[in-house]
Amino acid sequence: MNSFWDFLVWLFWFYVIIACIWIFITVFVDIFRDNTLNGWGKALWVLFLVFLPFLAAFIYLIARGRGMAERNAARAAEAQAANADYIRTVAGSSSSSTAAEIEKGKQLLDSGAITQAEFDALKAKALQGA
Repeated sequence: MNSFWDFLVWLFWFYVIIACIWIFITVFVDIFRDNTLNGWGKALWVLFLVFLPFLAAFIYLIARGRGMAERNAARAAEAQAANADYIRTVAGSSSSSTAAEIEKGKQLLDSGAITQAEFDALKAKALQGA
C-alpha cells in the first residue's frame, strides 16, 4: 500500500520529468530559431542533445542563455508591435467605415430607395456606432 509520502515523491519526479521535457523542447526550438548559428552548429547541438541530453541542455543554457532570452524578448516585442499596429488599423478604419455607411445611405436617398427619415435614422446609427 502506498503512503502519502510515496505519492509526494512520485509527484516530485513527475514534475522533474515534465520540467526536463520542457527545457529540451525550449532548447531545440531556440537552436532552430537562432539565425546566428550556422547549420553545422545546429547539427552539433542537436547531436549533443540527443546523446547527452542533460549535460547538453545545461551547457546550452549556460553558454547561450543570454542570447536565448534576448531572442525571446525581441520576438515578444515584435508580436506586441504587430498587435498594436493591427489595433491601430482596425480602430482607424471605423471612422472611414462610418463615412462609407453615410455615403452609401446618401446614394440610396438620392436614388429614391429610402426616405429622408430612413436616411436620418441610418446616419444617426452610423454616427452612434463611431
